[in-house]
Amino acid sequence: MPPTPPAFDPTGPRPAGWETVAVNGFESSASGATAPVGAVRRRAVLDALRRGAVPESGLDLLATGLGRFEQAVDEDLDTVAAGGSVFKAVRGEYGSGKTFFTRWLGERAKRRTFAVAEVQVSETETPLHKLETVYRRLTERLTTASFPPSALRPVTDAWFYALEEDALDDGTGEGELAQAVDRLLTARLAEVSRHAPAFATALRGYKQSLDAGDEATAAAVMAWLGGQPHVAAAARRSAGVRGDLDHFGAFGFLQGLLTVLRDAGHAGLILVLDEVETLQRVRSDARDKALNALRQLIDEVHSGRFPGLYLVITGTPAFYDGQQGVQRLAPLAQRLATDFTTDPRFDNPRAVQIRLPGFTEESLVGLGSTIRDLYAEGSQSPDRIKQLADDAYLTDLARAVGGALGGKVGVAPRLYLKKLVGDVLDRIDQFPDFDPRTHYKLTVGSGDLTATERNFAAPVPAVSADDLDLDL
Repeated sequence: MPPTPPAFDPTGPRPAGWETVAVNGFESSASGATAPVGAVRRRAVLDALRRGAVPESGLDLLATGLGRFEQAVDEDLDTVAAGGSVFKAVRGEYGSGKTFFTRWLGERAKRRTFAVAEVQVSETETPLHKLETVYRRLTERLTTASFPPSALRPVTDAWFYALEEDALDDGTGEGELAQAVDRLLTARLAEVSRHAPAFATALRGYKQSLDAGDEATAAAVMAWLGGQPHVAAAARRSAGVRGDLDHFGAFGFLQGLLTVLRDAGHAGLILVLDEVETLQRVRSDARDKALNALRQLIDEVHSGRFPGLYLVITGTPAFYDGQQGVQRLAPLAQRLATDFTTDPRFDNPRAVQIRLPGFTEESLVGLGSTIRDLYAEGSQSPDRIKQLADDAYLTDLARAVGGALGGKVGVAPRLYLKKLVGDVLDRIDQFPDFDPRTHYKLTVGSGDLTATERNFAAPVPAVSADDLDLDL
């Protein structure tokens, strides 16, 4: 049998190689702690920004403006860790930082032993009305502070290790260990088996394959547990299961996964359904099914069926307020209804729907200043970095990027940070005679832009003859 990692005990000493609350894989300090930024962590953040992407880790270094949400988020995490469940809808225009917020939340949660899965909703790859596909993407993207995606198998192995430890603590001898583990498995998954008996059956088959040294069958059964289709029939027969996971079975499998995570030492699961606004672009029949599936999932969360689940969706205001989105299904609109008529300063972070205000020129320059200082920490010439890319230059660059996007500074953060790191700071760092005011002029080509950004950058179409420039 392949070695399994030791079980994680949140109340006891942390065995080597297992989850760490105080520090994650990129040397991220726990909330409230202060520590110097490590070179690996700094490089990971800057490399992502250089590519125009949201960093996977180290987001606490960039989390300007999210302090208002910290208390409410921590309260939610406390609720989930205590066996409750939470649903939250995040709204914001393009460029307001929705993906940044959810990854910041996930990173914060990992420090508290949560597992995290970020699923991109799309019509072709992950249609929301097919929950079996959502579950499959969840297991593919499942990650913890110690394991990258997919962490499903390491988590499952840790769970079996915990069952063995519990059985031994109860006085079970080595000769009776397999039977004792099987009894514990049945007891722990009793509630799950009421809705999805195949989940416990497959876990039992996985363990038997491991004990028999049949790695190929064990891997196939694990794939089936992860919702993968087209698993070999011989492996399914060996585990005592049939067919593929369906829409209704996905709820039971999610429930089972939450049980396994909890018993393996995790506080819960953060599940992010990102870019839900893409539902507005699918066929009306598929859209209606997806909206109803979302309503059903929210109801199951509020009913308490998924203890240990923190479900987050993200979308644009048009999705939440428009007739092609949430408002198309009245029961869903009722569940997400939130008052945003007051001053944004008084938005309630505890509400079911929270609003990200987006960037202003001032906040964008503030973020640029944070990135500049982070870059300077790892530079051989930190004073030169700060002198040539001073706040005045950061302001000019923000205005130039905003101008290239039709004056929409709020949608500029991704491009602004990409240009700042890749075109300005890297050159200052590498070329002693480079001065960005003298030697750099912002250029924005179509290859730099996402489809949405290209829409902002496109010239405004003429609406009358007077708007046309004619060469006479």
